[in-house]
Amino acid sequence: MTTAISSTRTIADLLLRAAENHPGSGLLHPRGDAGPDGSWLQPYPELVDEARRILTGLRVRGLAPRDNVVLLLERPQEFLPAFWACLLGGFVPVPMAPLGGDPERWAAQLGHVNTLLDRPLVVTTETLAAELPRVDGLDVTPLSGLYATEPAAAPHEAGPDDTALLVLTSGSTGNSKAVRLTHANLLASMAGKNGHHRLGPDDVSLNWVSFDHVAALLECHLLPLYAGATQLHVEAAVVLGEPLEFLRLISRHGVTMTFTPNFLLGLLNAAADRLEETGPVDLSRLRHIISGGEAVVRTTGETFLHRFAAHGLRPDALWPAFGMTETCAGSIYSQTFPAFDQGQEFANLGTPVEGLRLRVVDEHDRELGPGETGELQLIGPMITPGYHNNEQATRDAFTADGWFRSGDLGRLDDGRLTLVGRSKDSVIVNGVNYFSHDIETVLEQLDGVARSYVAAFPTRAPGSDTEQLVVAFHPETADGDELALYRVLSAVRSGVVMHWGFRPALILPLPKDAFPKTSLGKIQRALMRKRLEAGAYRDTTDAVADLVLRRLGGYTAPEGDTERILAGIYAEMFDTDPEKLSATANFFDLGGTSLDILRLRSLVAQRLGAHGLQIITVLTAPTVRELAARLGEDAGAERPYDPIVPMQVVGDKTPLFCVHPGVGEVLVFVNLAKYFVGDRPFYALRARGFNPGEKPFESFEEMVSTYVDAIRATQPHGPYAVAGYSYGGAVAFEIAKVLEAQGERVDFVGSFNLPPHIKYRMNELDFVETAANLAFFLALIDKKQSLDLPGQLRHLTREEQLAHFIGLAPPARLAELDLTLEKFTAWATLADGLTDLGRTYVPSGSVRTMSVFYAIPLRGTKEDWLDNELSRWDEHCPDVRYLDVPGEHYTLMGPHHVAVFQSVLRKELDRALGDAG
Repeated sequence: MTTAISSTRTIADLLLRAAENHPGSGLLHPRGDAGPDGSWLQPYPELVDEARRILTGLRVRGLAPRDNVVLLLERPQEFLPAFWACLLGGFVPVPMAPLGGDPERWAAQLGHVNTLLDRPLVVTTETLAAELPRVDGLDVTPLSGLYATEPAAAPHEAGPDDTALLVLTSGSTGNSKAVRLTHANLLASMAGKNGHHRLGPDDVSLNWVSFDHVAALLECHLLPLYAGATQLHVEAAVVLGEPLEFLRLISRHGVTMTFTPNFLLGLLNAAADRLEETGPVDLSRLRHIISGGEAVVRTTGETFLHRFAAHGLRPDALWPAFGMTETCAGSIYSQTFPAFDQGQEFANLGTPVEGLRLRVVDEHDRELGPGETGELQLIGPMITPGYHNNEQATRDAFTADGWFRSGDLGRLDDGRLTLVGRSKDSVIVNGVNYFSHDIETVLEQLDGVARSYVAAFPTRAPGSDTEQLVVAFHPETADGDELALYRVLSAVRSGVVMHWGFRPALILPLPKDAFPKTSLGKIQRALMRKRLEAGAYRDTTDAVADLVLRRLGGYTAPEGDTERILAGIYAEMFDTDPEKLSATANFFDLGGTSLDILRLRSLVAQRLGAHGLQIITVLTAPTVRELAARLGEDAGAERPYDPIVPMQVVGDKTPLFCVHPGVGEVLVFVNLAKYFVGDRPFYALRARGFNPGEKPFESFEEMVSTYVDAIRATQPHGPYAVAGYSYGGAVAFEIAKVLEAQGERVDFVGSFNLPPHIKYRMNELDFVETAANLAFFLALIDKKQSLDLPGQLRHLTREEQLAHFIGLAPPARLAELDLTLEKFTAWATLADGLTDLGRTYVPSGSVRTMSVFYAIPLRGTKEDWLDNELSRWDEHCPDVRYLDVPGEHYTLMGPHHVAVFQSVLRKELDRALGDAG
């Protein structure tokens, strides 16, 4: 074991002590050279040296002790050296995770953090630095520029009560608090933790959680360091992409301690039969798995222990635990699961570490007796002294006699803690905390949802591996208008999926008097949960289920094995009873998104052996029956080209036809089209040349003519509504001109962020630029690479350029897209051909009316983009309306902006077409 903690005064001393006493231990990184298992070890002395070289760079920048440093670093081998450079220099590290795909929310959060933390230095990678939104006064530096040849001299001597670490809470945008953890807090916590863990130098820990989560940093990094143990860190995608890799890593590296929320246990249970597909797995060295972040379901935990016992997993290896950022992560552990939990739905959480005391109190902070339920409060040397620059939050967090208010409801039985709920308004799904207010704020923006009558609260079905979200709202639709109600239900569901990546378990349209409110107008979510679980909303849930079934076309029994297996896949993906899933059920009407298509492809390959299911096949054959028929066709058979892709066909209003962007594909419209259910049909136009035997368009005029013919075959006469995204905006303009020349009315022409003169942009795009844009569009490379690579690769042949892009792409992403070098080459060639057609395009003539939707451009300011580029549509239309929409050029229809964009678009369509109804 290690020397006594009393020999250290600061957290920096832990690293220096580990380097001196345990030079053979260190950080295991799973990628890179050396090691028969594909890993390489960075011993603690080398970590000290790397951190000191970064410290030299930080000091050169003029940082002084106690200055805050935000670490926006996602990879362990980047984050940990920078983290220790801060601590050795007396700076205060602040871990932070990026908010990808949502520049407005990301900018708001960065602006808030910049103010809250007194204008800190932000250390990140060159890639992330290039993607950061513009925030006034934000001081950003890439980590690569901080490395110096010489390591820094002696570390700073901090005091025990100095702040060692600030951890941001996951509050609402612009509302995060920064939890202060002092050196004394962290040292007391490590001593207390290891009283339970008993780690030593021979142990190996595993972490796959990002470092903005306190459990990753304290439980899986500082604690092994304190004990002189070796620690393996992998990125979250490694485990979330293939849950069984969690157990395979444990076996491969002889892991003795790790951490995971309960939801992963459920995923592992479901996949247990596949564990040894890649070779034998031995879990006999694993002493304990800490499970926190959400409640441990007893049956899930027991099943996990039983399923993997044959691989050496100990019967007492699972330790349910409780901890918060404010308690230095894990501080209460149960080492008796499942023996002490029989007959309970959830595991109890055990006893506190040494030095920590617990009590359960009523609403007046009076201590309750054993077995009585109240708020859990804690006191001890590992409890935060408060929040940085937020005196009010600090006062609110503590009682008059100094106990910390956890916000959790629980009881104590023989000193063992059991949680029974939360007094805080949040939902924990798959170990992640989502605040009810955040969800409600987004959903209130949707058409048909009454403001201040939205409630987001958790429920948990008996035996479920995680909590589930319930959304109750008051619909602003006419009584008896089932189609309008169905559209709002679809929009609410899509809004949650787009923003947070999971589906609500229940969506409840309720009258206003069903929302209990306090005298201050706050919805009593806890009371609504009690009513739900007591069956009060059963009539509503039954009515919604009946409405959805009827809108999906009623029930038609699947026929044949392929239809039955597909119905089972659809049911599994959308949490539906497989016995009630119809052969006519539409993948997108059920709630499928563009991301779900990728999962569908994987499941179809696994269960039907049908590899290479094309995305366009799902788009054009989305029902169980249609898809089964397509899967039964000859894979090599040529299908006649039809540019029309029906995204959704329900609704009596004038259809909308949307033209593809410059990459030619229409997947970008999937999430947008979902909001038009029950409103108006939505058709996308897809370029020619994707399918075998198809010849790409040879001229801009041929493309326009082909699209006009297809539109008129679908809708013979006007009024018409056509729009285009980016490159497609020019195509839509030309389509409208032709239709008007044919004597038809075109009442809506939309351009999504494109000016009329596209040849200037097209002339900037040679083949490698076009391929780079396509690779970025497909998430094969990041934004910085898309900007840097064309210049670096231009001297290579086309074949070498394309191979380089594929070589950089994450293998998992290539697998999701079923993208090979051959397929990427064909797609890049098609996109380059479309770009080439645009190089000769000169806008002329005019249309009667236009609506131009503008977002942040690829370069320059939004104002310059509108004033100097987009405004030139005035030359080609006497009546142009310019509509501001959130997001950037590539994200305006992305997950975080599509809900607002669709609302603006649909209102503009109703105005232009006069069919608001």
